[in-house]
Amino acid sequence: MEYGELKLEPGVYVPKSKREYSKTDPYEHVVEVAGAVEEGNKLSFDKDYPYLDDSPKAKWNRFLGYLFLWGPVVLVNRLHYGVKVHGRGVLDKYKDSLKNGAMAICNHVMQFDAVCVNEAVRPLRKLWIPMYNAHFNGNKRWMLVNLGGIPLPDDMEGMKAFNAAFDEYHRRKQWMLVFPEAVRWNDYKPLRPFRKGAFSMAYRYDIPLVPCVITFRPRKGLYRLFGPKDMPCYDITVCEPILPDRNAPRRLEVDRMRILAHQEMEKAAGILQNPWPPIPSEDTA
Repeated sequence: MEYGELKLEPGVYVPKSKREYSKTDPYEHVVEVAGAVEEGNKLSFDKDYPYLDDSPKAKWNRFLGYLFLWGPVVLVNRLHYGVKVHGRGVLDKYKDSLKNGAMAICNHVMQFDAVCVNEAVRPLRKLWIPMYNAHFNGNKRWMLVNLGGIPLPDDMEGMKAFNAAFDEYHRRKQWMLVFPEAVRWNDYKPLRPFRKGAFSMAYRYDIPLVPCVITFRPRKGLYRLFGPKDMPCYDITVCEPILPDRNAPRRLEVDRMRILAHQEMEKAAGILQNPWPPIPSEDTA
């Protein structure tokens, strides 16, 4: 089978992948940087990069982003990708826990999945999203920044500035989004191993972890007018939040949360047996 030992509940739809993905490296980069800029125009992601930018120019760009970016992307998601949101109501009983911010996570399987998560858990309110920095030196830089993207730093001094920025986002009770699979594999059904960064941040800030999972359905009806018939439509389901136990040792609690999140997302995706473990054999960031 294309996905090895993957076993699913009856009737769960699996789209036909347009490429062959690695069966040994779950973090293989397969999405190329769109329109990479010339060397002299590249940004450096060091201590001087504005990981937290409250300048008038940045605020104006964020306003323009919501005006000219958010609406069109949501429309593309609804029509071209056929996105439907499920389970948003599960968050209602956690309002008190969520009022100081939260960490959303999701599998990374389509171009605008960050917008899907934003729609699902926090419509019209920004999520701050750590992202692979190479894409900020491509022609989608403006879009990434104004959807809430924050490039991951190149060095330790940059990481200090990055962490300080997220400390401030947390102080402002903002929400964050991390894709713990690290890299995007379009239309990939299994869940890959979760890196620990999102879970470490949830533990550090003592905020709820909100797992979301994107699944697929065949393109039918009017959706055939807005996309190729062999392209799936997408559903995003909000799972039960996971509250960190700050009385537990950090390492053990980080592992507990990512294993539990992986299991809950598998269940919501109709996965009975997954070919990848929840935690990678070589456990890095």
